[in-house]
Amino acid sequence: MDYRKTNAPTNTVTRDMMKLSADTENVYETVAIIAKRSNQIAVEMKQDLEKKLQEFASYNDNLEEVFENREQIEISRYYEKLPKPTLIAAKEYEEGKVYYKNPAKEKNNF
Repeated sequence: MDYRKTNAPTNTVTRDMMKLSADTENVYETVAIIAKRSNQIAVEMKQDLEKKLQEFASYNDNLEEVFENREQIEISRYYEKLPKPTLIAAKEYEEGKVYYKNPAKEKNNF
């Protein structure tokens, strides 16, 4: 899922954890699933940001540095306005877009 096109809220939302953990029947397992997905999203966001800022890397000082700095600030502001990775991951989990499996539970089924 593209984190730039998500409809996740940009501020904190109170969630009913019992309703959210109905699939796994374990609140802690649900939180662990959301946390792992959140880490994946955060890594992806960081890589995209670093790739965009790499274009502005200069190793010598010049007069155009002021204008490049403005572009860097605009890119940084864009990423700051995006929803946080935890909110995106929670929204994906609510919508059923997160795939997960628990090997311990699968081992007991055999």
